[in-house]
Amino acid sequence: MSKADVKTAVVADGLRYKAKAPGSPFRASASFSGATMSCFMCGKHRVRSQMRTRQLLGKSQTVCAPSCKALDELVESAGAA
Repeated sequence: MSKADVKTAVVADGLRYKAKAPGSPFRASASFSGATMSCFMCGKHRVRSQMRTRQLLGKSQTVCAPSCKALDELVESAGAA
């Protein structure tokens, strides 16, 4: 008795899954330093070492360092090399 392979399929409206593959798109990490967080400004997930905290709306929020645009350019140039 084995389970049938379930494929991920998006409904026509694009909002819900009929079936979703198990797991997370983010790598598991045993150490805190390897974890990712989302940037408050751009929403992209980055390694904590690429982020800093900044006072926004009266709270400390994590954002890309030095900026979202600069970090995107740095990641793209590193990926091309």
